[in-house]
Amino acid sequence: MPQTQSAYTSFATLLNANGHSVSPAELQGLLLGRCCASGNFTAEGWLEEAQDLFDEAVPSSLHAALLGLQEMVKAELVAQSSVSLTLLLPSDDETLQLRTLALGQWAQGFLSGFGGNIGQTEISKDVREILEDLISIAQIEVDEEEHEEGEVAYMEVSEYLRVAPLFIFTECANYTPPSTDDKDATPAVH
Repeated sequence: MPQTQSAYTSFATLLNANGHSVSPAELQGLLLGRCCASGNFTAEGWLEEAQDLFDEAVPSSLHAALLGLQEMVKAELVAQSSVSLTLLLPSDDETLQLRTLALGQWAQGFLSGFGGNIGQTEISKDVREILEDLISIAQIEVDEEEHEEGEVAYMEVSEYLRVAPLFIFTECANYTPPSTDDKDATPAVH
């Protein structure tokens, strides 16, 4: 899990250095929700949607990091071998309160991204149930005291969030991978 920890910390530092208090968890949730609803991985669309969290145009100094995050998400979503996702959440060294707050932010971001992109697509009963779970997670209340039950609940919810988007993506995204059948085709140059 060190990669997840350093990714969260790196994103938080980068965002703060650019004067933004956006949560890396909410940012990734927004991206995953967007991709799960639409199967759309265009750079322009992602940067445009991310500006909603920034309340302004995304600074160019953040473009590479946001596009790198999108590539990571895309690789995990479209890989047939993925059984869980890497989430941008605080490390286990952080307080349970901070980690729990990040779970809620992640779920809120996912719901915003999904809701903003699903359009008129019919969703299954299973997807609706997952979305209802995410609504509950987005409203999670942070317990001031740290205890073992809280740690267990945190682990269960974070594991759920690692797999639920994969199911939603499969059900809703209508993503078609680029064809590799036409090996002799040469790209058009304009």
